[in-house]
Amino acid sequence: MQTAMANSVPRSFDSASLAEYGEDFADRWNNVSLRYRAPLRGFFAKRVKDAAEVEDLTQEVFLHLIRRAHGEPIEHVEQYVFQVAANALRDWRRRRDVRDQDAHESFDAEIHQPATDISPERVLLGREAVEQVEAVLRGLPERTRDVFVLRALEQRKYAEIAAMMGISVRAAEKHMAKALAQLGIVMAAEDRD
Repeated sequence: MQTAMANSVPRSFDSASLAEYGEDFADRWNNVSLRYRAPLRGFFAKRVKDAAEVEDLTQEVFLHLIRRAHGEPIEHVEQYVFQVAANALRDWRRRRDVRDQDAHESFDAEIHQPATDISPERVLLGREAVEQVEAVLRGLPERTRDVFVLRALEQRKYAEIAAMMGISVRAAEKHMAKALAQLGIVMAAEDRD
């Protein structure tokens, strides 16, 4: 099994297209996750001190790739992955800088009044989106759903999830990749509508 997968995943110096990572959508994302998760973590860990931020940035790259997957084919996947990572890091730094700058702003009740004018259409669209996500999550195998909930909603680390569920960290990561791939399919379909 390991040999078959190693043969299906292009080596890091190959300029491969995303299609070369597997026969179907889930296969490709699982193989891309296997190939790039550790290098991405290393890339971010050298630049970001907080381990939770490293994990979030890594997930952000994979979410970007999932959203992008239904567009034109991705050629030169490795270069693309690390360009997305560099952009994610740049955006993260900008957001952090803006938050720090905004932290010193004084509170003005008129300016900071929350928007209460939400249209019924916007509420309905939000409910429909939540229902679609719920349907996808209900359709996932129980273990995959549990990993997703623990990681995405409860913000647990993969090591914690693995210990709680009695599985390896790698298995927890695979379950998360599978859940993200399924959600990506729904998001991509929503974008096309």
